[in-house]
Amino acid sequence: MNKRTFIKLSSTLMAAPLILPIKDFAQDETLMNWSGNIEYSTNNISYPESVAAVQQAVTAHSKLKVLGTKHCFNRIADSKHLFISSRKMNKILSLDKDAHTVTVEAGIKYGELSPWLNDQGFALHNLASLPHISVAGAITTATHGSGVKNGNLSTAVSGLEMVLADGSIVHLSKKDGDIFNAAVVGLGALGVITKVTLAIQPAFMMRQYVYENLPMQQLQQHFDAIVGAGYSVSLFTDWTTDSINEVWIKSRVDDAANSSAKADFFGAIPATKNVHPIIALSAENCTEQMGVPGAWYERLPHFKMGFTPSSGKELQSEYFVPHQHATEAIMAIQQLGKAISPHLFISEIRTIAADDLWMSPCYQQDSVTLHFTWKQEWDAVSKLLPQIEKALAPFNAKPHWGKLFTMPADVLDSRYEKLADFKQLVARYDPQGKFRNAFLEEKLYGG
Repeated sequence: MNKRTFIKLSSTLMAAPLILPIKDFAQDETLMNWSGNIEYSTNNISYPESVAAVQQAVTAHSKLKVLGTKHCFNRIADSKHLFISSRKMNKILSLDKDAHTVTVEAGIKYGELSPWLNDQGFALHNLASLPHISVAGAITTATHGSGVKNGNLSTAVSGLEMVLADGSIVHLSKKDGDIFNAAVVGLGALGVITKVTLAIQPAFMMRQYVYENLPMQQLQQHFDAIVGAGYSVSLFTDWTTDSINEVWIKSRVDDAANSSAKADFFGAIPATKNVHPIIALSAENCTEQMGVPGAWYERLPHFKMGFTPSSGKELQSEYFVPHQHATEAIMAIQQLGKAISPHLFISEIRTIAADDLWMSPCYQQDSVTLHFTWKQEWDAVSKLLPQIEKALAPFNAKPHWGKLFTMPADVLDSRYEKLADFKQLVARYDPQGKFRNAFLEEKLYGG
């Protein structure tokens, strides 16, 4: 591996431009996504600080999209016309200790919310690998985290406020049933999310241990025991050998089974120091390992919030398969290892619990994800993705909405049983297609 070409996975975006009045637009530099693989189709961007300012922008323009932390690797958030950035709408609005909920503005990052929440004695049930992503961006793309019993981040949502295409405001909660389940993972197609209410629980402490060189045969024979060995478990592999490079087990401190490292974990051995998912890289920016106790938000992500951000020179793809087909799907990808590995930094395998959110890849399906962090070699990766998708087709794999995939609309329609109903809601909330862009036209409508 050429380490010089890789900027660590724990990197994140640079600070966005300064706040501008809603009537003005920043046009002084090209807008890029976090990894630099997407140059957005316009650099007209507005930074509202209030719901009223969002309403003003929405009613004043016929086409627009919302940008969060720009962490999507495809064009799901792209616009040829205007962007509204949620960057300045990042406040914590209220904490209801009795109802166990917190209400926040849509642009707040998990890494900003979590320490405050912990100080109040509360926690979220799950976090993604990076804490640098925004709440609204994560939930609208069904970004997930890990854990056999843990739903993705959007399953914590108990309420939403959105500005619709006509400038009106809609408030949704779980009592709204199907409409709520359709809107939470909304793919940016329904409106501008301005506020989110999240379910919370009492704060808890965690520790994590890492084990190295898990034999693939052991994974096949004991998959459920391995991925169920902690609160959140991640498997990292580069597909070059017959073993999983690293197993990260994140456990609550009250989990007696993980109070100390095991001398042998299904043939894997405990790491003797903190490690990076890519073993050749420094673990400086990774969350603490070696069983050192820490708050939930300091252990659930793989990477720390408090380091100097930069752009991550990588590409990402990810596919969800039913949990019951996990080992078959992993072995199918293992057969492609020689083709995949020259263009890959690392793969991660995780589990996510089923949910009832229409456009979630985990809709009524416990899932396992196969994630690929690629070198920024799109010519090669673009040829590999159809091969991967073909290998996973027998398992009805679904892609992560914010990452790179090539599945056409008819395939997505066959795998998302609520897609037709979702499009009916889009037509109701956005009849003129104000929030529709080329990505949605292609992937939802086959245009």
